[in-house]
Amino acid sequence: MPAAKTWLTSDEQDLWRTYLAMTRRLSEALERQLHEDAGFSLGDYGILVHLSETSEGRLRMSELAYATVSSRSRLSHAARRLETTGLIRRLDCPDDGRGTYAEITPAGRAALEAAAPGHVAAVRSLFLDALDDTSATALRTVAARVLDALDEDPDGGDPCR
Repeated sequence: MPAAKTWLTSDEQDLWRTYLAMTRRLSEALERQLHEDAGFSLGDYGILVHLSETSEGRLRMSELAYATVSSRSRLSHAARRLETTGLIRRLDCPDDGRGTYAEITPAGRAALEAAAPGHVAAVRSLFLDALDDTSATALRTVAARVLDALDEDPDGGDPCR
């Protein structure tokens, strides 16, 4: 029989709430910066980044959903919006009639290149500058442990399940 669940201690609750506030406020600030400077969302930026980092500038939609930690439905809506604005195009997979690729367009690369300096500056000023080498290493270690635990949890890893 599993051990009884207990409430968070005061310190655990403070840590958890501080973490949630930090991640939400950081995401909101980065979202606002990208929207004001580039006219697209943090999620859209992530899609463009992942596509731009592949040798062919394309990924299967299922792989892109996993890479961007998006549900397939949410990614499909974002891809439709990005396709409408000419930043990506969707292509049928030649070897799989059910599969679809998302591919960054030249306009998408240009938009990403224009948005990147402001986004990088915001990431640096809002996040990286607050960390010294020791805290950056500790945060990287903690994040990797949590991600590993999520990958082991059948309900916590792949958002596409």
